[in-house]
Amino acid sequence: MVPDLSPIFTQYERLRAYVDAAFNQVSNLCAGCVTCHSGCSDCCHALFDLSLVEAMYINRAFRQTFDYGPERSAILERAEKIDRQLARIKKNLYMESKHGEEEAAIVHEAAEMRVRCPLLDDSNQCVLYEARPITCRAYGIPTSIAGQGHVCGSSGFARGGQYPTVKLDKIQDALRDMSVAIEQAVNSRFDKLHEVYMPVSMALLTSFDDRFLGIGEARPERWER
Repeated sequence: MVPDLSPIFTQYERLRAYVDAAFNQVSNLCAGCVTCHSGCSDCCHALFDLSLVEAMYINRAFRQTFDYGPERSAILERAEKIDRQLARIKKNLYMESKHGEEEAAIVHEAAEMRVRCPLLDDSNQCVLYEARPITCRAYGIPTSIAGQGHVCGSSGFARGGQYPTVKLDKIQDALRDMSVAIEQAVNSRFDKLHEVYMPVSMALLTSFDDRFLGIGEARPERWER
């Protein structure tokens, strides 16, 4: 049985609040550069994966927000379609790496790709906006990861300019620590559970149950003759 993970999710919400505060601070300092507005969905087409803690949080928020019915089914249908599309993209990128393509070129290619988020509705509104991932919350202001700076192409920030910047490395480290805490809290038999990463589409489709989390003893596989 999955134990109560509320304390870890509360930690995640504090981290999320920190990112929100950083976004607001940069927005106030550089008001003319931050162009985020209702209906803009540029960040809703980016390729990125969620850490275990974020994936489980998004999954829980989705299930709490949408009861069984046509709206929930429509979102899951979009998620299934998009997840298949992402699987093909990742396979192609992997094959490029196997054929000697440089990692930097592959990362750049992935950054240029656009795949619509399953949580984006026909009016370009996020149906789970209050629970949206941290990547979405930081998009629109300057960020850096592994020493590389990033700005939204629709913003007024000039590439290479000197601006207040959110360092995502520390954010990713904190998310990893929370994922480790989940692995320990559920007493998982999978020693690398905390290394699980997945897109939003898969986070919506996954059942984070005992079997997925590795709780208890492994069940023997049953084969039908």
